[in-house]
Amino acid sequence: MFFYCLKRLVGAYLVLWTVVTITFALMHAIPGGPFTAEKKLPPVVLAAVEERYRLDQPLLEQYADYLEHAAVFDFGPSFKYPGRTVNEIIAETLPVSAELGAIALCLAFGIGVLAGMAAAWHKNGALDYALMLGATLGVSVPSFILAALLVQLFAFTWPVLPAALWKGPSYAVLPVFALAAHPTAFVMRLTRASFLDVLSQDYMRTARARGVGTFSLLCRHGLRNALLPVITYIGPLAASLLTGSFVVETVFAIPGLGRYFVTSIYNRDYTVILGITIFYSFLIIVMNLLIDVIYPLVDPRISLTSEREG
Repeated sequence: MFFYCLKRLVGAYLVLWTVVTITFALMHAIPGGPFTAEKKLPPVVLAAVEERYRLDQPLLEQYADYLEHAAVFDFGPSFKYPGRTVNEIIAETLPVSAELGAIALCLAFGIGVLAGMAAAWHKNGALDYALMLGATLGVSVPSFILAALLVQLFAFTWPVLPAALWKGPSYAVLPVFALAAHPTAFVMRLTRASFLDVLSQDYMRTARARGVGTFSLLCRHGLRNALLPVITYIGPLAASLLTGSFVVETVFAIPGLGRYFVTSIYNRDYTVILGITIFYSFLIIVMNLLIDVIYPLVDPRISLTSEREG
């Protein structure tokens, strides 16, 4: 276990280095800079600002300097928010995104798994068709379209919920629903397909023939094996939801990490873009590592040792 985790952490640094390199190259390949889109600055002022942020150095020196600090998760100062560092921005906005994402993740996992189980148990029945129709709609409708529809219906047509901002529980209803709809539908479809496969296994037919009750059959005998594909999906989904949805946070004006990321792209705020990208990539790597560790707990037939040897 220790050597497996150590190997994955070494691989994580290689992945993060690749992410930093590609993102850094793409940002500097686009014409312009963080101070060119504003009102034109006098040459002396522009030179002083670029010197302050070390933008007057050759790209290779900027790249090496950033790598040196990013290796210890020091993402430097923001170009557009004077006096604030990227680490401070992440620390300030992450709790908002994490709260929104955690609620959406719990809804997606809970509702998706239960609905998928029900659809599989009632295969080709009215409930199955109704649930799969809802899942198809949930997967097909983009989150920004759903968010706009929710705002129009429940904030303007029937003004029962606030349209934007983040000031209390009622402000979370619409963005959570918009954020959770797609993953709920996907988890539902994954669970249904996995449960149909589990229900066709010999041990499930034997348990049913022995008179095992429906609840015990599904939860004790089927759920553990059926959850493996869902757990695989939950890892990157959790990283995505906990760091904020760029679209949903922008539509609902939520001051989270995703909205800052979108704003930094418009502002060409290099350090914020790089910092949030690295943080997001690191979170995905950590989540995938946790999923690999959880696998043997869910299904003892799977071991990290055999996975390494394979």
